[in-house]
Amino acid sequence: MASESAHSEGAELGRFLRARRTQTSPAHVGLTVGAGIRRTPGLRREELATLAGISIDYYVRLERGKETRPSPAVLDSLARALRMDDQEHQHLRELAARAARYAPEPPPAPSRTVRPHLKLLLESLRPNPAYVISRSMDVLAWNPSGLALYAGLEDWPTKHRNLARYLFLHPAAQSLFPDWDRQITGCVARLRAVAGTAPDAPDLANLVGELLLKSPDFARLWERYEVTGRKPAQKTFQHPRVGTVTLTSQSMHLEGTPGQRIGVYTAEPGTSDYDAMVLLDMTAPVAAPGQEIPHTSP
Repeated sequence: MASESAHSEGAELGRFLRARRTQTSPAHVGLTVGAGIRRTPGLRREELATLAGISIDYYVRLERGKETRPSPAVLDSLARALRMDDQEHQHLRELAARAARYAPEPPPAPSRTVRPHLKLLLESLRPNPAYVISRSMDVLAWNPSGLALYAGLEDWPTKHRNLARYLFLHPAAQSLFPDWDRQITGCVARLRAVAGTAPDAPDLANLVGELLLKSPDFARLWERYEVTGRKPAQKTFQHPRVGTVTLTSQSMHLEGTPGQRIGVYTAEPGTSDYDAMVLLDMTAPVAAPGQEIPHTSP
């Protein structure tokens, strides 16, 4: 049992290294490429091993999941060789730490319960759109404009509302975001970073499995194994109800509630963006206490 778990975690470490290697061009790391045709995209294993100062045999064992206890020095050398940024480097360390220890069973998913005072906080933030999401991007609580901002999301049942599912599967998502390609790339990177350190967690596994089956775009990006989220500070929405509006976003982890984050959008008072935000809040449907906004099945 212990060996099977260690092999699974080592395989995840190997998948990440392989993805980064095959997507790192020789020119990017200072290697001169000959005139011949390269059969391998990105760096060859022996090139990476040489750059990192480790043996090719040792690196092959790492990539195949057979070596599960690389030293911090080896991890740092690989990160430097692959030109990893801070997020990718930290993700590599976390994968290696998981590979080196035995986890008898996956940890339970974080609580989906949103504490009452947080719901009051969301209401107090109006007209600013705000919501609470889980680590797998389930929308757990919201104020009226926080839900209405993602046009059509209110049509889905409460338990189905998830920002990743929305981006890839909702018919309104591509027209809502003028930079949809950028949005989905950052979304997958954030999910990859979380799933890499908790690959067997049911909340993540179920969502990823669904999106792999239903969205070729998700499957393509998931295969790239990028963990650096390119999340812009400002986000533009081409909203069917209030027109084009650009808002500044801020996401914060909630103290005392592991896995939950609050997202808030703001605009400078006196601007057309602020006026559109106020209009969205004024016209957003509001559910009566104990009831849900009417919806249709997705």
